Amino acid sequence: MPNLLDYSYPQLQQWVEEQGWKPFRARQIWQWIWRKGCDNFSRMSDLNKRIRTRLQESFRLEHPELREIRHSEDGTIKFLLRVGGDDLIETVLIPEEDHYTQCLSSQVGCPLGCTFCSTGRMGFTRNLSSGEILGQVLAARGYLARSEAPLPLRNLVFMGMGEPLLNWPQVRKALQVIRDQQGLDFSYRRTTLSTVGVPGPLRRFAHSGQGSLAVSLHAPNQELRARLMPKAASLVSLPQLIRILEELPLRPRQRITLEYALIGGVNDDLKHAGQLNKIISSLRCKVNLIAFNPDQELPYRAPSMERVLQFEEFLRKKDKSVFLRKSKGLDIEAACGQLRNKALSKGP
Repeated sequence: MPNLLDYSYPQLQQWVEEQGWKPFRARQIWQWIWRKGCDNFSRMSDLNKRIRTRLQESFRLEHPELREIRHSEDGTIKFLLRVGGDDLIETVLIPEEDHYTQCLSSQVGCPLGCTFCSTGRMGFTRNLSSGEILGQVLAARGYLARSEAPLPLRNLVFMGMGEPLLNWPQVRKALQVIRDQQGLDFSYRRTTLSTVGVPGPLRRFAHSGQGSLAVSLHAPNQELRARLMPKAASLVSLPQLIRILEELPLRPRQRITLEYALIGGVNDDLKHAGQLNKIISSLRCKVNLIAFNPDQELPYRAPSMERVLQFEEFLRKKDKSVFLRKSKGLDIEAACGQLRNKALSKGP
């Protein structure tokens, strides 16, 4: 029996038409699912009993199961969710000044194996369906409503477990619901997809206009990138990736975000800052610097604050738009993959 969360609106319209119902029923059902976050057909009060019964006979309305939740002293909230029976994924709410940003997962694990990433260490299980991606938003919204949280959820970022462009068909389907005004209703300015760079889907996402683009560089040259991100570097070389980014369509005030995790003694020297400045000089971009969030299972350390500030200052003096992002949720293992790895090590 299919999960109705996996249906696009055209698919739902077609199913409603096949039942011989009036077309407005599709919009009613759609709003119950996405605007109201309903997880039980029996609660769809403006649908008659015959329609509710038919829905129950035809579909599941399966939301992710909340396995664990952790609160950080800085306000970060991390969820461990069970999907598809036995698979565990993570999603994180990051507090900003007047809202939350939610970090979404697109895969169970990740096939890229970046050497500094906890998710990369766990390997790859499968792609998430669009409904499993969207279910993370429903889970977060439901939690915030129940807890009467002081901040609303306003921004979504595909920066959780997995490489979203390696699951592009399902991510694209999820983005359509995210952008739909009768669906989850997030604007493109409040929706960001983060990728290491997968050439074909990267171009398709950029041309879709469904959100802003963030690209994980983490190294200023191909040799170092191949060491830190071997599979990503083999998908597309760094010079080729920069050329692709140069050609992407951007709205008048839109910029590409370049993500650069500073790892102590690895990519945080001023020579690396100079190399980075050189390769991005042709791009309309901003640079997000973030100090590496250490994991005892990984062979890397956080950079010194002195190195971080020197790196930032160098780029700023070169007239680059650079932002220093503060690591959040350190006390609850909020780095991608940490909580899931710990849960799996404990067993059922």
